Amino acid sequence: MEAIECLIVDDEPIARDIMVDFCAYIPSLHIAGICANALEARQILESVKVDLLFLDIHLPVLDGIQFLKTLKNPPVVIFTTAYQQYAVNAFDLTACDYLVKPFLLDRFIIAVDKAKEKIYTDGRNTSQASNILHEDGFFIRTEGKLIKIKFQDLVYAEASGNYTKLVTRENSFVPNMSFSAIEKLLPAFIFKRVHRSFIINSSLLTLIEGNRVFLGKHEIPIGSSFRDSFLRSIGI
Repeated sequence: MEAIECLIVDDEPIARDIMVDFCAYIPSLHIAGICANALEARQILESVKVDLLFLDIHLPVLDGIQFLKTLKNPPVVIFTTAYQQYAVNAFDLTACDYLVKPFLLDRFIIAVDKAKEKIYTDGRNTSQASNILHEDGFFIRTEGKLIKIKFQDLVYAEASGNYTKLVTRENSFVPNMSFSAIEKLLPAFIFKRVHRSFIINSSLLTLIEGNRVFLGKHEIPIGSSFRDSFLRSIGI
């Protein structure tokens, strides 16, 4: 298997050093370049092959999101930032993952594994005959129909026996799919596991109170074993 050529773009020297150290733990990663701003990154992308881009959002002159929009054929992207609020923008640009600083090595490895899958298989999940995955959502089969669930419209997923209840902004559906199968389809930088039976769309999060989260009118419990990792994932 060929090495994955990656480019680190971050204006903070300490953050760059951490990324270099983390990359050293994954033998399949080879650092093709390290730079402090988007203009330097463009020069590297024009001169060498890059498979994976670790991209900070707050950059001088041209921020990470604006920079990514200028690329016609961007590599797989993992955003690295201290600001959770940009996750929706990253999602719109079909980023592979979104790491909120400070993140730990285990979370970094999870993000890289997702990127590897996308690089080697074009990010398509072909193992589930009951659904078709698209860039902005996926299709479910229910009541003899194929219905598209857009990621931005999905509020939460709830385990319901051998099935999964999907609650969108306007409707709810119970396709013949397991909770684990649904979880694999959802971008982890937006959808967070808060309970053994619930995954929420963190971009719709309006309130955290005690062991509950609120997504508008929807109230979801936070499981004690998920609380710490969930709060870390949203930068708290």
